[in-house]
This record gives sequence, structure tokens and C-alpha cells, in this order.
Amino acid sequence: MSIKLNALFSDSYVDVSQYRDQHFKGNRYEQEKLLKQANTLYVGNLSFYTTEEQVYELFSKSGDVKRIIIGLDKVKKTACGFCFVEYYTRTDAENAMRFVNGTRLDDRIIRTDWDAGFKEGRQYGRGKSGGQVNLHRRNECLLPQRQQQLYIS
Repeated sequence: MSIKLNALFSDSYVDVSQYRDQHFKGNRYEQEKLLKQANTLYVGNLSFYTTEEQVYELFSKSGDVKRIIIGLDKVKKTACGFCFVEYYTRTDAENAMRFVNGTRLDDRIIRTDWDAGFKEGRQYGRGKSGGQVNLHRRNECLLPQRQQQLYIS
């Protein structure tokens, strides 16, 4: 019976997801521990044109934002669609996970996830061309379709 009641009180928005940063310096247990007490969020699917001010305006509705780090293309040093939002408290970060995740910002549906804590250098995209890894993979998957469309047209 208590297991069923626990499910009723579960807050899936603030639970730690299955994603893990493959470049984390430490073991899985250490990473899990940091994620469960983190006050930093990874924010993905941002427009390349979204400004720090826009991010601040949205995320400050959930609590006091300590800082925002916009993700940059490591080659071009331009925004590449993600950022980190650090709060002063875990409670404020949890509010953002509950209420901001899945909302629209700059005409894009954004997603948030826990981050073990920002370290210098992580603001740069890890994709082959300098941007995000998942954007690079998405473009590789779409490339044959695009070539086929160009050939047919």
C-alpha cells in the first residue's frame, strides 16, 4: 500500500532523469548525488537568437536566478541553442523544473534537466562543427532526405 501512495506523491518534474553527462569527472554515484542536490539546470532547444535577458525573464518567475550561462559554438563563439541556469536554492530550481520545462520561449518549446553544476568550458558545444552534439546528429540524419529532396525537385 505504501508503494502505491509514494507514486501519488511522486513529482516527476523534479526527479533526476536518465540522461548523464558523459564528460562528468567522477563516478556515476558522485554524479547522481550532485544531481539530487543541484540548483543548476540545463536548458535545451533554445533558439540561436534567444537572449540572456529573455532566459532571465522566464526563469526568474520561478525564483532568484544566480547566473545564466549561454551555450556557445566553440568555433564561432555564437549561441548554439542551450544554456545553464543557476539558482541560489534547490527549491527555486525545482519550481523551474515544474513550471518552466516544456513551455515556449522565443517560439521554441524548451526542455530543462538537472545539471551537476556548471564548470568552465561546458558553455561550449561539443558537436563536430562546434555546436550541440544532438543538433549535429539531427543534421546527419536529415542530410540524405535533404539530398533526395534536392534531387527530386
